[in-house]
Formats: sequence, structure tokens, C-alpha cells
Amino acid sequence: MSNAETITVPHLGTSTIGYQLGKPYDASLPTLVMVNSFTTTVELYRPQFADEKLTATANLLALEPYGHGRTRASYEQFTYWDSAVANLQVLDALGIPEAFVLGTSQGGWVAARMAMLAPRTVKGIIPLGTSMDSESQRSRDVGCWDGIGFCAPAIAALAESVGDDWVIPIELVDAVLKEGFGEDVPPEERAFWHATHQENYAGDAGRERLRISTINLSDRDGLHSRLDSVRCPVLWMHGTADTVYSVANAEDEIQRFVNSADAELRVVEGGRHFLSASDPDDVNAATIEFINRWK
Repeated sequence: MSNAETITVPHLGTSTIGYQLGKPYDASLPTLVMVNSFTTTVELYRPQFADEKLTATANLLALEPYGHGRTRASYEQFTYWDSAVANLQVLDALGIPEAFVLGTSQGGWVAARMAMLAPRTVKGIIPLGTSMDSESQRSRDVGCWDGIGFCAPAIAALAESVGDDWVIPIELVDAVLKEGFGEDVPPEERAFWHATHQENYAGDAGRERLRISTINLSDRDGLHSRLDSVRCPVLWMHGTADTVYSVANAEDEIQRFVNSADAELRVVEGGRHFLSASDPDDVNAATIEFINRWK
């Protein structure tokens, strides 16, 4: 059962955005927005919500992008830019004037877009296991995965309408878990995500949300030419066991934040792609340090 609530914002013909606020909002604390990875939900951030030091440092606000969890829109098409706009509107709706933004994998793309769109609102970003490129040949040349090849079979398989009894195939869930967590996913964690995915992606509407989310991953625009518009500090964390995006890519791209107040890459030995879940102690401690430095 998801811990997400929903809130209404005007973007995309009116949207309900799935969110989780760790505890009642405390205006005396900074806020950390957390944006989850591909096909996951706010539940990705269970290790962050359970960390007493982190919850004492900041208000924790997890937001589900379009196509994920409980987030829905009146319009059927959406991109990562739409999720960035909607997240900023959630902050307005909750009366939160500024925030740090942490994003895992695709969440890093949303975090960077939020910083570009609202530099006075976003105080700093913490991209985890991500890339600022499109799924380009350059990306593959520096050791990143073939995202287009990964997504193409699912995009094709999800093209036709289905009945009300349809749920996301377990094989697709396991493919995501393998890339995110590695081969050795604990049985209880695997069972949790199997159930969560099959609850979220059911029936024809679920099939369509999943397909558009997969197209977004495969076909997204790169951000290299826009990164000089990010002014806030950046703490990029990347695991050495990330099989999706490489440390070499992160080493190149952190240098492209040329106008950021500070841009640091921190490499986590043995860290997986869904770094906030695979290595929460490292991520949480670094996040506390980052927030306290820049709040």
C-alpha cells in the first residue's frame, strides 16, 4: 500500500500529483524534494523517510513524476519538463518557498530541469546515478547502457490496447530491478516492487502511462547546452557498480555545470544505479552535509 497522498495543480489541464511528506511541514527547516526513478514510486525513498537525522535536518517531500504512482493528468502526453513544472506548482500549493531537490536516475533529469526553470526556488540539486545527456552515441561511448535498445521492446509490446485485467509483466519489472539494484535483490524487496508495479500499471490506462514513461526515457532531450543555466550548487553522487550510467560519464558531465555555485562529484564504491536505495547511509549523510552547507 502506497503512502502517497495527492494534491491538485493546474499543469497539463489540471493534474493530481502523488506525494509523501515525511511529517507535518516545519517552516523553520529547509525542504528536500525527492524525485523517484523509472516506474518506481515515493516508496523508493523509504530509507530516507526512516532516517531520523535526515528528517530532523529537512522536510522530506517525495513527488511522483507523470506516469508514476498516483500522479495523473487531464492530458495524455507528458515529458520530464512537465514533471519539473508540476513539482514547482506542488511547492507553491503547499506554501513552500524554496527547496533542495534530490533525484534518482530520471529524477536527476527532473531536478536539473527544476533548477533551470526556477533558480530562485531551487537552492541546490543532488542528482544520483544519472546522466545529463540524451540516450546518445556519445553516452554509449563513455560506458553507459543502450537505453534505446532496452526500451524499444517494451514500447513495441505496449502499443496495443489491453483489457481491464492486464498488469505489467513481471519480466519487465525484473528488468528494471536488475538495472536499478543489481542481480541480488532480496526476495522481500523484489516481492514488494512486483506488487507495487502491478498495482500502479494495470488496465489500459496503466499500459498507456507505462508506454509514455518508457518513450520519455528512450527519447528524452539532452541537457548539455542548457547546463550553464544551473546556478545553484550541485552534489552528484554515482556508484561504481551502476550498470546504466558510468562514472566516466558523470566525471565529464559534472564539469559542464560551469555557472553553478559549486559542482562536486562524489563516487560511491559499489553503489548501484538506484543509489538512494542501494546505499542510503552514504546518500543520507552527504545530503545532510550538503543541505547544512547551503541552506
